[in-house]
Amino acid sequence: MTENILDNVHINFDTGSLWVMNLVLGLVMFGVALEISIKDFKPLWLKPKALLVGLLSQFILLPAITYLLVVFIEPLPSIALGMFMVAACPGGNISNFISYLAKANTALSVSLTAIATLLAVVLTPLNFHFWTMLYTPSSSLVQEISISSFEMIKLVSLLLGLPLLLGMYVNYLNEKFALKIAKKLKFVSLIFFVSLVFIALYNNRVVFMDYVFYVFWIVLIHNLIAFTTGYSVGKLFRLPNHSVRSVTIETGIQNSGLGLLLIFTFFDGLGGMALLAAFWGIWHIVSGLILAGLWNYKAVIKERLV
Repeated sequence: MTENILDNVHINFDTGSLWVMNLVLGLVMFGVALEISIKDFKPLWLKPKALLVGLLSQFILLPAITYLLVVFIEPLPSIALGMFMVAACPGGNISNFISYLAKANTALSVSLTAIATLLAVVLTPLNFHFWTMLYTPSSSLVQEISISSFEMIKLVSLLLGLPLLLGMYVNYLNEKFALKIAKKLKFVSLIFFVSLVFIALYNNRVVFMDYVFYVFWIVLIHNLIAFTTGYSVGKLFRLPNHSVRSVTIETGIQNSGLGLLLIFTFFDGLGGMALLAAFWGIWHIVSGLILAGLWNYKAVIKERLV
């Protein structure tokens, strides 16, 4: 009964709202890119180890571990699709802010966000398709819907790649102007984007309330595993502590906004997928702030003992 409902229900989101969400996500990425300068990358190109570890954690380890988690807990097929979608997305746009609060390596965080976003143009659709096809229940659902990886690549290019390149180009032309408008633009567009997500959930509050606890615990466990993956791989490769924090945050805070747009565009707002991505988008802000707070508290205690 549950499976028939959640795997077949679709979150209603009209065409006009979808276009607005596309525009807002593009503005969010443009705002992020306005603060990115070519000179930010130079120190990391000279010592690329931390950058490569971060990309390994995001695009290879997290999707693989997500697959193992899906096999272990056997969620409903549409929920599994949502988990694969979130894991395939690049780091979220608030990860740089969380890294700053956590006293992490912010230069590494900004570089990972930029490079991961560019790589996501190809890797997000391919990662999603690869891991989805390995899990039989979700692959059957995808085959019924019949999506094109190439079409997904084109959309991700427009949503992420183009705004990122334009924002960096504006920064190159006039850095002071870019930095001046970046903060205001990011704040306004983020508020607008979150509002659209809440409107979509409110319009479908019956479905939302029926499955809130089922989806919440899966998101909580998945997000905790994502943070643990980033932290573990950073420690394994013996990165400095502030770089370990950045890799941890970039792995645990995913661009669920992109995931939601792909779900609404290619899966017609498939219930389990949309609810999981929306929950992730809310929860990773909370968990990121908690993690930053814990690291700051630990640093204060350490200073008092010295």
